[in-house]
Amino acid sequence: MSTYFHSVRLEVDKCCGCTNCLKRCPTEAIRIRDGKAHILSERCIDCGECIRICPHHAKKAHSADSDDIKKFKYNVAIPAPALYGQFNNLDKANIVLTGLKELGFNDIFEVSRAAELVSEATRNLIKEKKLNKPIISSACPAIVRLIKIRFPELCSNVLPLMAPIEVAARMARKEAIKKTGLKSEEIGVFFISPCPAKVTEINTPNSVEKSACNGAIGISRIYPELTKAMDHLEHIESISRSGLIGIGWATSGGESAGMLGDKYLAADGIENVIRILEELEDEHIRDVDFVELNACAGGCVGGVLTVENPYVAQARIQKLRKYLPVSLNHLEDGDLENMMWEHELEFDADIFRLSDDIFKAMEMMDKMENICKELPGLDCGSCGSPTCRAMAEDIVKGEAKETDCIHKLKEKIHSVYDQLKNTI
Repeated sequence: MSTYFHSVRLEVDKCCGCTNCLKRCPTEAIRIRDGKAHILSERCIDCGECIRICPHHAKKAHSADSDDIKKFKYNVAIPAPALYGQFNNLDKANIVLTGLKELGFNDIFEVSRAAELVSEATRNLIKEKKLNKPIISSACPAIVRLIKIRFPELCSNVLPLMAPIEVAARMARKEAIKKTGLKSEEIGVFFISPCPAKVTEINTPNSVEKSACNGAIGISRIYPELTKAMDHLEHIESISRSGLIGIGWATSGGESAGMLGDKYLAADGIENVIRILEELEDEHIRDVDFVELNACAGGCVGGVLTVENPYVAQARIQKLRKYLPVSLNHLEDGDLENMMWEHELEFDADIFRLSDDIFKAMEMMDKMENICKELPGLDCGSCGSPTCRAMAEDIVKGEAKETDCIHKLKEKIHSVYDQLKNTI
């Protein structure tokens, strides 16, 4: 079974076992045992839904911080376009980018620049008609992991292009080596991230063997320092090299708009995304070339590592890109080939394997089906498992017992009471 780094982590002392996260998790990756939540590492996609819903702030997203850049001789920040939506009255991206340099970064390479290249590459692949349609965007790592876990039949529909983060990191590193003459290991490339899934993607990539990024710093972590630096700028550098297509990737529908066509679909928010994936799996959605899916409501501006209301941030992004040219970045010879995935996306069957012994696994499956029939089917979560079927699975694995179900416990208590009453 693959080992995954996770940005989303549980602070046990703050957890009250309230089951809110249990019911919200899209991959059934959470259990409540002994009054505390437990995250199943192999099923977690770091979407951040548990962080949003936890009233006790027991779930946190971990990321690097500005001190980590001191480990390298030369540092490059690659900010997500969602960063621009965090600031009020922002009329130029250069103010934010110059502020990042004030924090100690030697250079800046916008992820929105790479996004424009990915948009053009996607358009080219659609024209070639070599991919399974509808093509599903691979930009959101939480969605890619969700498909890998819950919708494996759709793996072949996922766009086999590196996400803009990875493309930007590779380009930034290449430029820095050329500019400084330093070795690759002396250069730090840090993504300014709106969400924990992207932090995880850098550490355990879906599409490449190793990310060109050295780490990710959450927007919420760098925001106070960056705001202070922006307030005291004496000179604003001309750094931005992005058009409206690239910056538009910050919000839901931005990537789809970059297709420059009308046969696309965009959905955001994990529940809405799951409905779309179910319809795609059932082949109910056909007359579409491209499907953009974002785990966070509003797109990347809705990530749990942002600080601004996603709809306010979305309005700011729209205002910022209003007078920009369509695109300032275009593919050169060989770029498309270098942006393709290094290996195919595959279903990780080990996640749901009951036993390595096929006969024992079949026996456990039969037992699981029988237990499931005996459970009430309410999916209330009071047992500590998200559904009755998940409860049955936990029982056969020895991780729960039937009386953890309050309804089965009540039946047993009534049965014992009746027996005692009849003996008196």
